[in-house]
Amino acid sequence: MSSASEQVGTVDVALAHATRLLETQPDLAIEQAGEILKSVPGHPYARLILAAGHRRKGSTAAALEELEPLAREQPQAAQVFYELGIARGEAGNIDGGVVALKRATLLKPDFPDAWRSLADLLDVLGDDAGADQARARFIKSATKDPRLLEAAAALVENKLPVAEARLRAHLLKFPTDVAALRMLAEVAARLRRYHDADALLRCCLDLAPTFDAARFNLAIVLNRMARPAEALAEVERLLAREPRNPGFRNLQASILVSLGEFSKAIAIYEKVLRDIPQHSKIRMSFGHVLKTAGRLEESIASYRRSIELEPTLGEAYWSLANLKTFRFTDAEVAAMRGQLARTDLTDEDRLHFEFALGKALEDAKVWEDSFSHYATGNELRRRQLRYRARDTREVIEHTKRVMTKEFFAERAGWGAGAPDPIFILGLPRAGSTLLEQILSSHSLVEGTMELADIPAIAEEIARRARNDGETRYVDALDALKREEFEAFGERYIAGTRVQRKTAAPCFVDKMPNNWPYVGLIHLILPNAKIIDARRHPLGCCFSGFKQHFARGQGFSYSLEDIGRYYSDYVELMAHFDTALPGRVHRVIYERNIVDTETEVRRLLDYCGLPFEDNCLKFYENERAVRTASSEQVRQPIFRDGVDHWRHYEPWLGPLKEALGPVLDLYPEVPEFAPPAEGAAHA
Repeated sequence: MSSASEQVGTVDVALAHATRLLETQPDLAIEQAGEILKSVPGHPYARLILAAGHRRKGSTAAALEELEPLAREQPQAAQVFYELGIARGEAGNIDGGVVALKRATLLKPDFPDAWRSLADLLDVLGDDAGADQARARFIKSATKDPRLLEAAAALVENKLPVAEARLRAHLLKFPTDVAALRMLAEVAARLRRYHDADALLRCCLDLAPTFDAARFNLAIVLNRMARPAEALAEVERLLAREPRNPGFRNLQASILVSLGEFSKAIAIYEKVLRDIPQHSKIRMSFGHVLKTAGRLEESIASYRRSIELEPTLGEAYWSLANLKTFRFTDAEVAAMRGQLARTDLTDEDRLHFEFALGKALEDAKVWEDSFSHYATGNELRRRQLRYRARDTREVIEHTKRVMTKEFFAERAGWGAGAPDPIFILGLPRAGSTLLEQILSSHSLVEGTMELADIPAIAEEIARRARNDGETRYVDALDALKREEFEAFGERYIAGTRVQRKTAAPCFVDKMPNNWPYVGLIHLILPNAKIIDARRHPLGCCFSGFKQHFARGQGFSYSLEDIGRYYSDYVELMAHFDTALPGRVHRVIYERNIVDTETEVRRLLDYCGLPFEDNCLKFYENERAVRTASSEQVRQPIFRDGVDHWRHYEPWLGPLKEALGPVLDLYPEVPEFAPPAEGAAHA
């Protein structure tokens, strides 16, 4: 007969064996745990292994049957709460999963897997700040190396220069430290140095292919770099390992939207919401996709359901306001005022409520109160950004100095010969979506979206030449050879092919922010069409001021900044008109509204396209539209909005002053002086 100590030893050996089996053979781990429980009924660790095995096999319900009572019986067991958190998340109980994982990290603060999983669930909840903090804690706890502790602490506190300096010094000595590499990638991503983040994360994965947290971050970075097809491939690798992970599924749907695969994205959101019906932020994301696909009533219902689930979710109210054609009820206006009266509202929710209430009061024609809320929302948003008007000014001066008429003449005929792209650029809210809708109603033209490929190419050119951290892409152009310009043009065509869903020979790239890159577009794609959408400076700028953009328009949150930005844009476009005569076709918004057919015929002539009546019935086009004007362009021409800014004129003094002579002469432009010597580096 065996002694008690021998029996304990046998159980410990069996438990160790079962634990090893979990990752590769969960069936055998379950079997082993079952045998242990026959010998030692109720053994806590054997029950934990049993539950973990069920979860890894995809039997989440069976896992929870073991874990829920086990957690009550073992309130100090961090590993139990870790498994419980993951299982709850996979079952759709995201909030419950967060609670369990927070308990695990409280019990064991240096529990890297728990911090990583907590970050993933906070991503699903849309708690970006919480997710960033959890990931920073993951990185900090993933290594016991005291040399990284200071960098990890700096990352947790968002002291990015300190974190970067410590990490670079560490990696000079230990270049294969994957924890340090991922920390440095996190720093780069927060600074929007996505190329650096991409390289660092790939290095992580070369060294540690199963480092799922690094792969998840890589997918996010690739999507932000306008490389959604690559991002999707990375997420699919993650889903192959964890098919029910809600964070992975949510990112998958978001990437599919970037690829224009709206029906697939909608199907994923529907499945996720069946599992997590009470999830307010995923329901709001679902509303965004429905809106883009033109399913307006369903979109409104989805936004309103988000609000029912989370009344403090200001972004859901702004999403309704951002439909432009939507009108709030009196009860909804009262609810927004009530939320703004709270003292515990986050700045992010508050600024969304301010913009939404500004729109509601605008619709009610309460102009002064409306402007006040828009101004407050803008001020809150501006505090979060680092936009400096002088940086834009320096770009204009520098581009004018480099891209002269002679510069272009020396490179005439260079670039890729593809005639496919039609670029529409200018300022946001200048009528570019209307022009895109008109053109995409033509049988030979396909509409895509606001593509980030041209800015990415400019950054790539700068990055190749950069050795001082300051080199602008225009400085690197002089050294590029003819075949390099051609290669960049071909890269653009290849990179945007994933966005083309039809056989139409032409496609529209409607990225307003491409206006500083007109010269680059000409150099790499000399046969592309370039259309400048221009609107009255007060109408355009104020429309931008009352719009809360998801990202990328940091100039728009101050009347002074947006006025200076508009003036800089007009100046640079005037320079290109001189350096490349006739290259850019300009459409004045007000003329397009008053005499649409004449302007459409001029536009089609410039594009080399025959006139088609469908272009005048653009509002019947059922294509997906991914901008703030998505519902407006599904209606006939709206003439009442042309002078709508006049209702707010009493408060637009700072904007008028910033615009200067550009406002007085519109639609003509002033004579701009050539840049002073050295001005680009002032």
